[in-house]
Amino acid sequence: MRFILLLFAICVAYAKDYEVKMLDLDKQGNTMVFEPGFIQIQPGDTITFVPTHKTHYVQSKLIPDDAEHFLSELDERATFKFDKEGVYIYVCPPHQMMNMVGIIQVGNALNIQKIRDSVPKLDRRAQVNRGRLIEYAKAIKE
Repeated sequence: MRFILLLFAICVAYAKDYEVKMLDLDKQGNTMVFEPGFIQIQPGDTITFVPTHKTHYVQSKLIPDDAEHFLSELDERATFKFDKEGVYIYVCPPHQMMNMVGIIQVGNALNIQKIRDSVPKLDRRAQVNRGRLIEYAKAIKE
């Protein structure tokens, strides 16, 4: 029993917190963008979404089976913990038509086929910044 508690404590101690910024404009001149747009983390890690301008929030769009959807408040920092392995696609709902999207890979890409099938359809819905989601998806490690 002590071994299990020690193992749990070690895992918790090594969990990391990452930050994703919600930007109107990044340093390269890209509009309505998450920075970074693709991030790979491990199960148990957390991500804090930081709105740097008004009218941004984050909402999960596609998630692995049995994972929990996430949704932040408008113009508020929000931290979410990711325990389920797989690929998560998220959006800024007010700016989804501008392809303000991002991808999180947690551990292994267990739901890669679902992501492959969905990315082109989601990207086509954008009025501007088309191709952004497709580029992010190329970073997924299988």
